[in-house]
Amino acid sequence: MTLPPYVDRATVHQRLQVIFPEGMPQRNYCVREVAASIVFTMLYVGAVETENRWVGPKQVYRMTDLQASQQTDVQRMAYANASSKPGFRPKGKTWYQDNSREPIRDESIRQGLIPNNAVIERAGLSTTSGKPRYALRADFGALFNASLSAKTFEKAAETWREQHLSVTALARTVLLRRGAPTAGEGVLVTFPNGETRRMAPGPSSIISKAVIEEFAKQYLKNPAVLWVSESGAKVVARDDQLAAQLKLKISADRNLPDIILVDLGAGDRQMILVFTEVVATDGPVTSQRREALLRIATDAGFPAERVAFVTAYLDRSHQAFRRTIPELAWRSFAWFAAEPENLLVLHDGKSETTKTLDDWL
Repeated sequence: MTLPPYVDRATVHQRLQVIFPEGMPQRNYCVREVAASIVFTMLYVGAVETENRWVGPKQVYRMTDLQASQQTDVQRMAYANASSKPGFRPKGKTWYQDNSREPIRDESIRQGLIPNNAVIERAGLSTTSGKPRYALRADFGALFNASLSAKTFEKAAETWREQHLSVTALARTVLLRRGAPTAGEGVLVTFPNGETRRMAPGPSSIISKAVIEEFAKQYLKNPAVLWVSESGAKVVARDDQLAAQLKLKISADRNLPDIILVDLGAGDRQMILVFTEVVATDGPVTSQRREALLRIATDAGFPAERVAFVTAYLDRSHQAFRRTIPELAWRSFAWFAAEPENLLVLHDGKSETTKTLDDWL
């Protein structure tokens, strides 16, 4: 019986960083050392799709450097057959303690590698069965063949992502790549009127670009950009003429949001003022922030009911959203650049027309 070729755990770890780039859902569970240990162990024992060989968490945490150095098929199969049995004594110091099931099984496998189409689960086993049940998908396992050159591996990883990752996952990756520095030029943003500006490379600029180019088009009938700033209070764009018409005092020292959009309306439609905070790490529209921004609008005589508040994120799985969602203000919106057609509404229950869930369906 011939087992699949494989690379050492350190190389597995390095390749996982490439296979799952920034922006992938649950990326941390797929690229950390525990994930590398899982993938290595599956390759080591030949737990690959179509081979009917499987791995359980204990075979991962029982692996040792000494065992991993034993590379013959006989030595590998001996570990595969014995390591899941009670009383097994590994050779050398184990990689993890016996209580490591949660980060191995519940996090990296179930929340990371399975949802991202890297690992499959054995069918027909009860949830209480102690039998090994996980294996690598065949084409994912092939990415760890030792014969792959760096260039060939990168091409194979790109092909695998295109074939196996969800549309939303790929969208996150594309968004992040847009913000990668290229010859120091930064992120090019096209405004609704056709003008362009460059912003510094980085996640905040990627989100700002999406807000101006996609959110404004999706949710505003006649959009205009009144104000754009980036980190360091650098003003990227401002429309003083439009601000004067709206009687808004636009200046960097007023603690303005990252972006101010205006829906100029048409016909009988009134204008809408949209205060938008871009959150790559922190700074959402909290209740206090909402009230402060609302005062800027109402001080200019703008009707409170025609002011909207948006917190823009890269995507729902990003740590920034998970950390700040408890702070988001009621009567505001959350929007995600990776899912531009969707809008999260934080309804406060005070509307006179919306009383029950049925009103939303």
